[in-house]
Amino acid sequence: MFTPLRWAALAFVLLLVILAVFAPLIIATNPVNQDIANRLLAPGSPGHLLGTDEYGRDVLSRLVYGARVELLVAFGATTLAAIFGTLLGLLGGYFGGVFEFFTMRLTTDVLLAFPPVILALLIVTIYGPGAVTLIAVMGILFAPKFARIVYGQTLIVKRLEYVDAAKAFGARTPTALFRVVLPNISAPIVVQFSLVMAAAILLESGLSFLGLGIIPPAPSWGGMVASGQRYMGTDPSTILIPSIVVVLTILSFGLLADALRDLLDPRARKATHG
Repeated sequence: MFTPLRWAALAFVLLLVILAVFAPLIIATNPVNQDIANRLLAPGSPGHLLGTDEYGRDVLSRLVYGARVELLVAFGATTLAAIFGTLLGLLGGYFGGVFEFFTMRLTTDVLLAFPPVILALLIVTIYGPGAVTLIAVMGILFAPKFARIVYGQTLIVKRLEYVDAAKAFGARTPTALFRVVLPNISAPIVVQFSLVMAAAILLESGLSFLGLGIIPPAPSWGGMVASGQRYMGTDPSTILIPSIVVVLTILSFGLLADALRDLLDPRARKATHG
């Protein structure tokens, strides 16, 4: 269930969370302070474990504070997507008919018809970059991922005996939806949450790379990759270090999603144990 690789992924995610939460206590260097005299120092330089960037800013400090930004934006966007998508999926799956048309066909399917990156580029270009814009945009874009899963699970669960029993004992519709149906479809929602976290970090990094994400000089991993590409020939560490962190973070959330699926899905547990 939790293989050594998955334990490593969990440890890496926990490390990122700890660094993001306690960044001011762990890193004394300000991530936006410039020191042109010490620009592009190599990793391992005195006082700069991972070196400095083209403005003399400490790379380790920018990575740690960038983790705070990345996780905050990704978590906010994923939470918004989970709430909005779960509500759409519950209403469409439970009531069907007109509710299904408006929640699944008119809303979810329309959003799924557009590539997320293209739609995100369009909206961010119109409303401007920034953390709040990114959270709102990605929350809307990733909501269909939750809606489709919740819709399918609701179609199955609403026909089961315990839902009929709750109705027979006088449970009102909100009670049936949020206290009977929702708890019994929570496992795939949790798994999807981890997957969307990875997708949100990737999309935010891509937008920041294009200059449409977090506004400089605030640190962001995508912005660090964009800055480092100009010095690939002379100092490849400026692009390699943030790129590796992005890849490891996305991979870790993907591995966690696999572990959660095996942990929460009885069928996956049976398949794992043969």
